Amino acid sequence: MNIYEKLLKREARISVIGLGYVGLPIALEFAGKVSVVGFDINHERVEMMKRREDPSRELDPSAFDGRDIEFTSNPEDLKKAHFHVVGVPTPIDHANMPDLKPVISASEMVGRALKKGDYVVYESTVYPGAAEEECVPILEKESGLTFGKDFKVGFSPERINPGDKVNTLTNTMKIVSGSDREALENIAKTYELIIQAGVHRAPTIKVAEAGKIIENTQRDVNIALMNELSVIFNRMGINTYDVLEAAGTKWNFLKFFPGLVGGHCIGVDPYYLTYKAKMLNYHPQIIDSGRYVNDAMGRYVARELVKMLIAEDINVLRSRVLVMGITFKENVTDIRNSKVVDVIRELEDYGVNVEATDQWACPKEVKQEYGISLIDKPKGDYDAVVLAVAHNEYTQMTEDDFLKMCGGKGVFVDVKGLYRNKMKKMTYWSL
Repeated sequence: MNIYEKLLKREARISVIGLGYVGLPIALEFAGKVSVVGFDINHERVEMMKRREDPSRELDPSAFDGRDIEFTSNPEDLKKAHFHVVGVPTPIDHANMPDLKPVISASEMVGRALKKGDYVVYESTVYPGAAEEECVPILEKESGLTFGKDFKVGFSPERINPGDKVNTLTNTMKIVSGSDREALENIAKTYELIIQAGVHRAPTIKVAEAGKIIENTQRDVNIALMNELSVIFNRMGINTYDVLEAAGTKWNFLKFFPGLVGGHCIGVDPYYLTYKAKMLNYHPQIIDSGRYVNDAMGRYVARELVKMLIAEDINVLRSRVLVMGITFKENVTDIRNSKVVDVIRELEDYGVNVEATDQWACPKEVKQEYGISLIDKPKGDYDAVVLAVAHNEYTQMTEDDFLKMCGGKGVFVDVKGLYRNKMKKMTYWSL
């Protein structure tokens, strides 16, 4: 009897390591079909999930109903499982280098729980070769088992888009791969239990790793082009969104937009690819250039605002600016790698008094991560408002709402271009 059949008969269990925005939905979907152990190192988060609460605020309590799942923060419980899914973060460090510590730590824990016949599938985005070159040796060392003979490995990259209620886990095709033909089939069939859109069987683990990483690299480069165009058009005195609207009337025009590129995917994954490329003595010029442009946009927005304050005869050192939104994208709680922070830091470097607010972000997490204290409500008398993140609560506001914050006049910086052609009284600027 193979691992897939054992899972169906509940003679084997799936463990999901890392219950964030990726791991929890996967764990709950699997738990509707087979028996699952959901593991996270954060005991507080685990207790929330036991109460049917999603710490990321992506899932309703009903998503926990009727699920055969045991939530735990005890690594010993991983020994109850035979098919391990690793969905931990893969961030970058302060030098934009891949930080594999979370996935290495997860591999060590799984290795200590590994038994003959077990499977380990990685979902964390990594550079091509990382699973086999970095993770497999750890699994062998910790378990004392032999890769290929005693246990098998696969890679099935996550494709979850936080905040997206249309393109969900189950209706988005899943890439799967395995260390051999038998592993590929068992992994594919296991994921087919929950992925309604079907799975794509990649020929090797490296192909699956590369397929994932270029998804976000492609988007990053295209957004970088839009950001560079935004800088050029700003100097020409024309609105970028007007230009894109005109160009977008052609059927084959790719509809990307300028913006702050942060978060745990687009702003991170290209660095994993360039890291591997440089190990192979190739300098990826286009990818690196795109990263340079996008990483500079937060500071660019801040400098343009300072210029506008000066043009309005406002003393920069006495100015007060409200930044609305600090999460990496709209309608999510995730603050990782937020480029809004770059806007705030640059404004502060100019001597601007900055206050930030965000109804989605956790003030405690923002303070711990960035040293920024969020305010509950705007205090008023601001010289400028920066609409940095398009949360639903902000997009429903009117120009009069923003004017009240500024005492009847002020500068409005619209990072996403949401209020284009709607602002008549405030001094308006967008990317």
